[in-house]
Amino acid sequence: MIGTIHNRDKFLNQIASQLNRPRMSAPIERPAWKYQPQYEIYKDATLDELLEILKEHCKKIHTKIFTTDLAELPVVVNNVVAEYGGGSVVTWKDKRFSKWGLDPLMKEKWPSENIDVFEWDYTLGEENIRQAEKANVGITISEITLAESGTVVLFSDKDKGRTVSFLPATSIMLIPKSTLVPRMTQAAVKMREIHEETGHVASCINFITGPSNSADIELNLVVGVHGPIKATYIVINDL
Repeated sequence: MIGTIHNRDKFLNQIASQLNRPRMSAPIERPAWKYQPQYEIYKDATLDELLEILKEHCKKIHTKIFTTDLAELPVVVNNVVAEYGGGSVVTWKDKRFSKWGLDPLMKEKWPSENIDVFEWDYTLGEENIRQAEKANVGITISEITLAESGTVVLFSDKDKGRTVSFLPATSIMLIPKSTLVPRMTQAAVKMREIHEETGHVASCINFITGPSNSADIELNLVVGVHGPIKATYIVINDL
């Protein structure tokens, strides 16, 4: 969606006036830094090596991780949902679920077992939030995955509501192995490339590292205050 900017010049002129200097109108050139160590960390790591780094870090962020291929993906997803106690499931409206062979599970098996499945529908407005709030499991897809910190990157849009990943009690994130990158540095590069290629990037980008964790100044950890109590990553090797 492309919006219209109103009163930008007036706003910027006011700021320049308060700073007692002329308004800067020339483009700012990105500095050519002599040292950029952020690009050196894990720069030669293979996808298999990044996967091992991700697995190791998941131990530190209270997150279960499974690896599978497309043929076994429905079985793994079903097992995780069963482990979480079944209940209602909420998902994005995303063609990849169908493409990856999850339709029989989501549209046939679960309904036959009285497991409600709600697919995000932006035309329903607030009903989406109510459904996500009462769901036991939310299922989303990582667009970029940071191995170093065990972080998934979710791009929200009208068919991929943010609440799917934080209102349900538990969360399942599907991770195509090809989305693995070393760390935040490469994620930023990837998002810049997406913007340059398409002219836009998601207006809401969420970096999620395992289940919700909160700690006070005494480092007393509380899980699930601002999001899911439990989280599972499922890495799909042949994607």
